[in-house]
Amino acid sequence: MRTRAIAAAAVLVLAAGIVAAVLFRPDRDQPAGTPPAPTTSRPSVPGRYAVKIDNAPAARPQTGLAAADVVYVEPVEGGLTRFAAVYANPPEVVGPVRSARETDVELLAQHGTPVLAYSGSAPALDPLLERSGFIRARPEDAADAYYRDETRPAPHNLYVRPRNLPEPAAAPRDTPPTGPAPPGGRPVTTRDVTYPSARFGLAWDGGWTITADGEPLRDVRAANVVVQRVSTRAGVAVEDASGSPSPVVVTVGSGPAVLLRDGLAFEDVTWTRPTATDPTRFTAGGAELPLAPGPTWVFLVTS
Repeated sequence: MRTRAIAAAAVLVLAAGIVAAVLFRPDRDQPAGTPPAPTTSRPSVPGRYAVKIDNAPAARPQTGLAAADVVYVEPVEGGLTRFAAVYANPPEVVGPVRSARETDVELLAQHGTPVLAYSGSAPALDPLLERSGFIRARPEDAADAYYRDETRPAPHNLYVRPRNLPEPAAAPRDTPPTGPAPPGGRPVTTRDVTYPSARFGLAWDGGWTITADGEPLRDVRAANVVVQRVSTRAGVAVEDASGSPSPVVVTVGSGPAVLLRDGLAFEDVTWTRPTATDPTRFTAGGAELPLAPGPTWVFLVTS
């Protein structure tokens, strides 16, 4: 009897070990060199997390883009782009993380008082970020949230674990409406969005898949894609080695846009945002256009 009991206990221990190995295997979306972590996401919170994400070729494939509620594609110096990804329920790992831009101060104010995870900024930008009210979360502010993947070249190897960041202070006061597609859309399956030194391809197959310079962005399937025409102004900081100014995108006001959803293109759209704390809304023919439920990508394209 004692022998049978010991054997049964051994079987239970072995089974428990197998289950644990399955449930707690490393997330396949984490970069090489990432320490193992549970695959569950942090529980949803009222506020938002915003993470600045690299889009240089050396930064691809990125981690965590597919889990974002909203991704803004920002033009930066040299005709390149960076991502500002906004999460209500962030994944375990996001990155590679890069620096903040002056554009972020106005752009992200519509998301309440978010936690802003970024690698740093130009010194001239620090006072603006301090006055923004955002909860700044650089590596020096939350050291245990960041690590470097030594299998990648710096500076394209800094990653953040949002679960180790502070809690957001306030949720957005309003969000754009979602609902069924209105009439008036034109069927479309592909679209290109170009910047001086970056090119994106969009394809509809039940969701919008996105390529950057011909490379698929891993697991990204957007419900909505907005091509938002914007102006720029001079800022307080220079960012690149040659001293070229980083363009500051103006996202308060109004202008033309295109909304892609459900395999349809709504071309004659106007975006409107009266103040920095208001959400961006979209109208056509005087009627508000709802977004489809799901992730939204916003390409900020200069006119």
